[in-house]
Amino acid sequence: MNFYLLFKSLHLISVISWMAGLLYLPRIFVYHCEANHESQKNIFKTMERKLYNYIMMPAMVSSWLFGILLTYNLGISVFLEIWMQIKFVLVILLTYYHFSLSRYLKDFATDENKKTSKFFRIYNEIPAIILIIVIFVVVFKPL
Repeated sequence: MNFYLLFKSLHLISVISWMAGLLYLPRIFVYHCEANHESQKNIFKTMERKLYNYIMMPAMVSSWLFGILLTYNLGISVFLEIWMQIKFVLVILLTYYHFSLSRYLKDFATDENKKTSKFFRIYNEIPAIILIIVIFVVVFKPL
């Protein structure tokens, strides 16, 4: 069996799932900010918690796991290449972004959110920008 292709496929599936969550959770935060009724807010709290815990966390962990396995399969010398260094830094930024969403999730869960829906609309663009850069870096492998 070709483990490289297996790990690459599983890595792509994991990253797609993770990115879906990273793009969707801040959008739920937008709607949560704009909710007027307590029943709506409770529904958003449930949606946010389940998305983060049951989709985003496992997807992030498996993205990292299969990324590490891919790197091991290719050889650690791949980190000498500039494209991989750029990708690694961007994935660290996505991971930081992921955990920043956890902080906002806790604020919403305890009704202590101080951010506006406009903030979350703008904040929601960060993972999309990082994703675009990562795709171009990985596909074109500059330098």
